[in-house]
Amino acid sequence: MSAARGIGAAGGDGTGARIERLVTSGTFSLDGGTWDVDNNVWIVGDDAEVIVIDPAHDAAAVAEAVGGRRVRAILLTHGHDDHIRAARETAELLGAPLHLNPADRMLWDAVHPDTAPDAEIAGGDVFEVAGVSLMAVHTPGHSPGSTSFVAPALGAVFTGDTLFQGGPGATGRSYSDFPTIIESIRTQLFILPEETVVHTGHGDTTTIGAEKPQLREWIARGH
Repeated sequence: MSAARGIGAAGGDGTGARIERLVTSGTFSLDGGTWDVDNNVWIVGDDAEVIVIDPAHDAAAVAEAVGGRRVRAILLTHGHDDHIRAARETAELLGAPLHLNPADRMLWDAVHPDTAPDAEIAGGDVFEVAGVSLMAVHTPGHSPGSTSFVAPALGAVFTGDTLFQGGPGATGRSYSDFPTIIESIRTQLFILPEETVVHTGHGDTTTIGAEKPQLREWIARGH
């Protein structure tokens, strides 16, 4: 059972493009365990068109948040079941193509064995919406195909479960690796301007500048 828990808006570039957050609730299951989780669903665009990032748990709530706007694409930051279980239903409701990095296809297939994403994501791919661009950056570690999306005009990056307020995403489960996620954060995310707002897969936003000084501490603690 899932439930939508609220929506808010943040940040614009002066042309009408903005970032909206919907929080949905459900479960995450992997390696024999199941946990209750709240997920951030990000909607980027304007009053006419949007891109949806990680439509978790509740397809109807995501469709309601989108309203009558055209959805140019649905982007998945990675293939864990809390992020993808409602993705196919959401894509059908919204009539939009679903994109996933193929390195996470085994995670997708565990949830959706009879269907496939509509398109693959590769590092460097650019997605356009409402006059702004989102560039895919491959940031493995939390999962092999984990991908972040950088929106320079909005001063934002959408990191999925790669980078959170206070540290990297979890790496203690199948298909994850701590040195890899640290390298992704160090070489792909911490090169962004320090004022860049980090929109995460769960929890509160942060900034690159707030997290960057903590890198050595994370390495020392090992998670």
